[in-house]
Amino acid sequence: MDRLNNALTLFFSLLVEAMPFLLLGVLFSSVLLLFVDERRLIAAVPKHPLLAAMIGGGIGFLFPVCECGNVPVARRLIVQGAPASMAVGFLLAAPTVNPVVFWATWIAFRDQPEIVFLRVGLSLVVAVIVGWVFSAQADLRPLMQPGVARAMPAVRGAAAKPSGESSLLQSGTYWLGQADQPIRPDGSLSSSAIAINPVLTKPLSDKLWLLVNNIVQEMRELGGVLILGTAIAAIVQVFVPREWVIGLGQGPVTSILAMMLLAWIVSICSTVDSFFALSFASTFTSGALLAFLVFGPMIDLKNIALLLSMFRGQAIAYLFILAGQLTFLFCLLINLYIS
Repeated sequence: MDRLNNALTLFFSLLVEAMPFLLLGVLFSSVLLLFVDERRLIAAVPKHPLLAAMIGGGIGFLFPVCECGNVPVARRLIVQGAPASMAVGFLLAAPTVNPVVFWATWIAFRDQPEIVFLRVGLSLVVAVIVGWVFSAQADLRPLMQPGVARAMPAVRGAAAKPSGESSLLQSGTYWLGQADQPIRPDGSLSSSAIAINPVLTKPLSDKLWLLVNNIVQEMRELGGVLILGTAIAAIVQVFVPREWVIGLGQGPVTSILAMMLLAWIVSICSTVDSFFALSFASTFTSGALLAFLVFGPMIDLKNIALLLSMFRGQAIAYLFILAGQLTFLFCLLINLYIS
C-alpha cells in the first residue's frame, strides 16, 4: 500500500508540473497553424544546404511547435519549394529547439543547467547534420508519399499545377479533408490545398473558433499520451527494484540505449518529457538523460504515424538511423569525457 501511495503521489506531482507546458505548447502550435504563412520564410532561406539546414533548425525559436505540429508545417515547407535541408532541419529540431521546451527543461533541471543547454545544442547539431545529409538527394520526390510528391514543385522550381479545391488543414494527427478523417498516407492530395493554407484567408472570428477547436483536439490526443507516460515513470520508479535501475542506468553505453528505447516507446510530448526524464536523474547518467531528451522528440512511435503522412518508410528509416547514431555518439562522448 505504501508503494501504491508513493506511485500515485509521484504520478500526480509529475502531471501537475507538466500539464501547463503541454497546454502552452499546443497553444503556440495552433497559432502557427492558423496565423502564419510559411512562404515568407522560404523566400529568405539561403541556397547553401548547410545554411538552409541551420535556418530550418533555428526556426523553432520563432515558431515553437511540438512533434505533433512540426510534421504538417514541414510538409507545407516541402510542397512550397523549401530546400530539403531546411525542411528536415526544422522537422527534427523544432520540437526541442524552441523557447517553450527550453523553459520547461529549465524548470525541471534548474539544478543541472548543463542539461538544458546541451539538450538544445545537441538537438540543433543533430538536426542540421541530418538535414545536410538529406540535401544530397537532389530530388526528394522518390522519398515522399505519392500525394505529397505530386504536389511538390519540379526540381528546377517549376510549380506544380493545382488540382481540386483547398480543404482545411487539420492539426497534428489529421490533415487535409473533413474533420476526424484519419491520415491516408497514400491518398491523393491537392497541391493548392497543401501549398496554401486556406485558413489564413478566413475572418479573424473564424480563426479564433478554429484555434479553440484545434487546442481541444490536440489536448485530447496529447493529454492521453502524457498521462500514460507519467504513469509509466511513476511505476518504474516505485515498483522496479532500484538495484536493477541503478545497474542499467550507470553503464555509459547501456544507460544511453535504455533511455533511447524508452523515449521511442513512451512517446511523450517534447514540452513535458523533461519532467519524465527528471524522475530518472538520480539513477541514470547525464548522457542517458540527454539521449532521452534529444532522440525522443525526433523519432518515436507516436510521430512515426505522422511522418508516414509525408515520407515513405525508407526515408523514415534513414531519419531514424541517422538521428539515432548521432545522438548515441554525442551522448556517449558526454558520458566518457564530461560526466
